[in-house]
Amino acid sequence: MSKTVARSAKYVSLVLASIIVIVPLLVVLFASFKTHTEYNTTGPLTPPRNWFNLDNFATAWTDGDMLRGFWNTSVILAVSLTGTVFVGTMAAYAISRFAFPFKRLVLGLFLVAALVPGVTTQVATYQIVKSMGLVNTSWSAIVLFMGTDIVSIYIFIQFMQSIPRSVDHAAMIDGASRFTIYRKIILPLMRPAIATVVIIKGIAVYNEFYIPFLYLRSPDLNVISTALFRFKGPYGAQWETIAACTMIVILPTVVIFLLLQRLIYNGITAGATK
Repeated sequence: MSKTVARSAKYVSLVLASIIVIVPLLVVLFASFKTHTEYNTTGPLTPPRNWFNLDNFATAWTDGDMLRGFWNTSVILAVSLTGTVFVGTMAAYAISRFAFPFKRLVLGLFLVAALVPGVTTQVATYQIVKSMGLVNTSWSAIVLFMGTDIVSIYIFIQFMQSIPRSVDHAAMIDGASRFTIYRKIILPLMRPAIATVVIIKGIAVYNEFYIPFLYLRSPDLNVISTALFRFKGPYGAQWETIAACTMIVILPTVVIFLLLQRLIYNGITAGATK
């Protein structure tokens, strides 16, 4: 009897979780195909009368300048991920392989930095970025994305601890320098952890709104997350167009996650248990 109840509770919880995830997506999907009048006169879960109405998508693509947004987002994403991987793996290699004073303190400060809410430091962060002359440039977002990812460093550290130190010692006996060991041995062995960080960090950067909205105010620096804000004005919003723009934005994320979900789960598990 207890097994039946436990099994039923498991499936009920899964169904409820699926409904919580799917219903908002259905609301946005239905709204993206509705006209302005239809959106205002029908319920959120009412299907659209015409599934071939693509006017909202055309308006979102042209008026939202989505092509420029995808290009700017791709540039920021590529540079940020590259920098995150190299900075994170080098920091993890130094922490994992070298003994230096206050090592535990450094790890503790990393943990504290990860626990501090980012919104509490935004005034100081903005002043620093402004003093560097990076406001209204793509480098403001790139530097912030590269320098605030403590979680990635912890993933790299946990995974690197599974790599035997004897590998380093053998390479050093053969005359390899520390940087050569890092570049030719450590990096190739850390591909699962790198793939995990790239996917998780990439999705986070792709969906980030606050940093681009605050630091990239020029229309030429428009990214896909801020493109939705073009259809929100002081006297109302074009919600059906925003819904179409949202579908355009989330579609690549959903496709990538479905294709690489096994790699994501395997990488997280490996980084957490090794």
